[in-house]
Amino acid sequence: MIICVVGPTGVGKTKLSVMLAKKYEAIIVGCDATQIYKHLNIGSAKVTEEEKEGIPHLLIDIKEPNEEYSVFDYQKDLRNIIAENKDHNIIIVGGTGLYLKSALYNYEFSEMENRDFTKYSNEELYKMCLDINPDLNIHQNNRRRLENFLARKDKKTPKPTLLYEALFIGLTTDREVLYERINQRVEEMIQNGLVEEVSTLYQKYGLTKILSRAIGYKEIIKYLDNEISLDEAIELIKKNSRHYAKRQYTWFNNQMHITWFNTNFNDFNKTYEEVVEYIEKNK
Repeated sequence: MIICVVGPTGVGKTKLSVMLAKKYEAIIVGCDATQIYKHLNIGSAKVTEEEKEGIPHLLIDIKEPNEEYSVFDYQKDLRNIIAENKDHNIIIVGGTGLYLKSALYNYEFSEMENRDFTKYSNEELYKMCLDINPDLNIHQNNRRRLENFLARKDKKTPKPTLLYEALFIGLTTDREVLYERINQRVEEMIQNGLVEEVSTLYQKYGLTKILSRAIGYKEIIKYLDNEISLDEAIELIKKNSRHYAKRQYTWFNNQMHITWFNTNFNDFNKTYEEVVEYIEKNK
């Protein structure tokens, strides 16, 4: 059985995944583009050894911050884990939706042409894409995906087909509650040493790809480079985290059939019991 636990940061995915793993004697596989990397702990809200409660966690801490890791790598790694653990229950937990879709669906990678789109606006790129595929499911403001679509030599998009039997469980909460939890989590990250973590990584590895794009790291690097104040960096992390959470909801709702559960922060066991009831009815 494969159970996927998804949702934005701060809704209890880690806690739920461990509780489910204990009940179903499962291994846990991370699905987070930042937690793949070693040493990026505080800013990625990486699961701690104490939180793991002895449950094996795979695809976490497998790359150095100066190493490359792509969606294609994750697809290959997760499919290998599934193949090697056919007799085990697997819980996949995280918020990087494209990783999950690439591995569990018939997601194909196309050869890319070297093309320059700098002279085109987002609207022009979007119209070019629609001319090729009127049913295109890419937002007009997602320039990188639009460019990638146009650069692909094979522009046929196969109908998404799930390759494995899997249950998709999403944790959610009221938007205002989520944003407040995100803001509080960022404050806790600062108190727990995020600036020191980023400073150490920046000095050792320089501006690697993951440090330049991961929320919580890229903002602190701007502070370390004296581009903004620490207060500005903190507010920017909060803002970017909130926006990312909003995009995550949109992506999951558009790309996958997720069954959502409202997190009961006052009594998390009730959330756990609701999820277990759903699993038992649908496994």
